[in-house]
Amino acid sequence: MKIAVLIPCYNEAVTIEKVVKDVKAQLPEAAVYVYDNNSKDDTAKKAAASGAIVVNEPRQGKGNMVRSMFKDIDADIYVLIDGDDTCPLTCVHDLLKPVLDNEADMVIGDRMSNGTYSKENSRAMHGFGNSLVKKLINFLFGSKLADIMSGYRVFNRYYVKTFPVLSRGSEIETEMTIYALHNNYKIKEVPIEYRDRPSGSVSKLNTYSNGFKVLKIVFSLFKDYKPLMFFGVCGLICAVIGIAVGILPILEFINTGYVYRVPSAILAAALEIIAILLFVCGLILDKTVKHQIALGEQLSTLFMVLDKKKDDR
Repeated sequence: MKIAVLIPCYNEAVTIEKVVKDVKAQLPEAAVYVYDNNSKDDTAKKAAASGAIVVNEPRQGKGNMVRSMFKDIDADIYVLIDGDDTCPLTCVHDLLKPVLDNEADMVIGDRMSNGTYSKENSRAMHGFGNSLVKKLINFLFGSKLADIMSGYRVFNRYYVKTFPVLSRGSEIETEMTIYALHNNYKIKEVPIEYRDRPSGSVSKLNTYSNGFKVLKIVFSLFKDYKPLMFFGVCGLICAVIGIAVGILPILEFINTGYVYRVPSAILAAALEIIAILLFVCGLILDKTVKHQIALGEQLSTLFMVLDKKKDDR
């Protein structure tokens, strides 16, 4: 089977040469693609010298690189790995096996379960943010994943060619996970070793700004994928506030037959109307999403049939 190794890079001249050589040592039959994202150092030059196919992606952001990779590259199996040399390539065969055996559509390299991430990661807030996002997504989507934001993943062709990339930046891993959970793809996690960046290699992630982007994409996708729950909760909040605001006017009317707090009564009535509208919107959108999922499954089946016929020819 044709295996493509995808390495998105931005200013990784310190590590990219080693990463490409490690890939070629473990997967000599694979095509190695390095997408350079306007690096200001020798990332592209060193990657090309190491034997990788180098492509320039002018749109800044990891999500933009992944979008181009998934669209441009044709393969049966896709290995996505960062160019920072934080995850060893020796475990790539363990990640490939579930996809090759048709046990998973996406395999995640789990850095958390064996404790190496908490031991090696030097940024405490970064680890806290990862844990927060993991708990939030597991709660919202009823999953039990250990590492939501790992950049080390293996996909089959079915996943890659049906995944609509929306993210522009580093929130892409979160989007991949949520999309797979929502569409009931087969997900498997394989524990991997994690090591901190070598000396001279600097992370481009800002804990706070990137954390905000990740939380933003989580709530955006939660609204899109589970509208009944999202709008239902919003409606419930409005209903509770409306009852709290309107309780005094109601008691006044019961006791005196007259409402003295007219503004409070109007506000309470408006909040209750908004709550009903939000719930109705959630019902309509939930029905729409279910129809989209059914249509997507039909298109995916058609895609697989056409792909098989292409391979047979």
